[in-house]
Parts: sequence; C-alpha cells; structure tokens
Amino acid sequence: MNKRILSLVEELKKELTGMELDEKVQFLNMIKSELRKVSPFEEPVDMVMWVPAEKVQANAYNPNKVASPEMKLLYTSIKLDGYTQPIVAYKLPNDRYEVVDGFHRNRVGKEYTDIYKRIHGYLPIVVIDKPIDERMGSTIRHNRARGTHQIRGMSDIVLELTREGWSEEEICKKLGMEIDEVIRLKQITGLKEAFANHEFSKSWEEYESKRKRQGRNEDV
Repeated sequence: MNKRILSLVEELKKELTGMELDEKVQFLNMIKSELRKVSPFEEPVDMVMWVPAEKVQANAYNPNKVASPEMKLLYTSIKLDGYTQPIVAYKLPNDRYEVVDGFHRNRVGKEYTDIYKRIHGYLPIVVIDKPIDERMGSTIRHNRARGTHQIRGMSDIVLELTREGWSEEEICKKLGMEIDEVIRLKQITGLKEAFANHEFSKSWEEYESKRKRQGRNEDV
C-alpha cells in the first residue's frame, strides 16, 4: 500500500467528518468526480452521485409500470438491503436530472418516509449523456431486460424513433427486437407514417407474405 495515499485518505476523512450533511455530500460527489479522471473504468457505475430527490424527475416516454405488489416488494428490498442499484439519469440544462432507468427506485426514495429519512432526501444516480432518442432506446433496453415493457407504450416509442430517423434495422438492433415485432408495433399505431420508410415497406411485404404462407399451412 502507498503510505502517502493512505495518509491523504485519513486527512480527507478528518476534513469531511465535521461538515454539515449537504456540504459533505457536495464534496463527496466532487471527490468521486475527480477520482474518476484517473480511474481505468469508463462505466457510468464507476461514479455514483447522491443528488437531492427533488432534482430527479420522471421522463415522459417510459411505458414501464410496476404492479402494487411488485412496488411493495421493491420497497421491502430497498428497506432491508439498501439501494444496491443507482438510478440511471440524464442531466438536464436546469441542473435537474431526468430518469432513464429506475423510475420506481426514484419513487421509493420519495414516497416512503422511512426510506426518504434514511437517505436524507437524496437519491443515488449515475449519469449517461445521450440524445433523447438514444435515451429512449436505453430505457427500453432496461425494461425489456426485466420483462416489464408495455406493448402500447412500446408502439408509441417505435413510432417516435421512426420519426427521429431510426431505420427498422437500427430499432431491431438497439432495442433487441425481431423485425416481426417491430412491424406489429407499427401496426398498433394505426398511422401510415410508420411505414413511410421504403426499406421498411419491403420488410412489410416480406412479413405479409410470410404470414399468408403460415395461414395456408395452418388450413391444410
């Protein structure tokens, strides 16, 4: 062990010990930020910050919903095990943070008094810096990995991503979907603009042809 580093750590601990809570959290976040500059890891989880809960807000596009029993289980998990996963967020220009993943972890920290008091009104977050369409993709990937996405919400997002210029190939690749699934979700929207892309129209024809062949086979 490097004795100088150990000595500096002890000095730092002494400096932080006498600080008020808000000031201490501010300096801890700053220290983590500085240390990350020399870290060999570039993963978001390498820097978990604590931010005031009122600065963390939901996004407008997440179709994920948790049933009441599951919400209670999440609360129990956080109550007994603590926050083992931070909230994934995007920093907005107004010094607020928009949730990309972890909306219900966000809710638990705000809505359950015992948890709110225990974490002193703060929430643990990691920050990703991506444009809105990529953040939507990130949210869906997180939801699908847990199996908690909703079809109606997914169809709206697929349409929005199409408007953002995503091809069907990009949607399939970045959201972990099959072409048939993307087409079904576009059908749900009921909007012709969902099929405006020429490349996708070709895929649609292939899908229709495949469906008709399957229908004939089932009739036999």
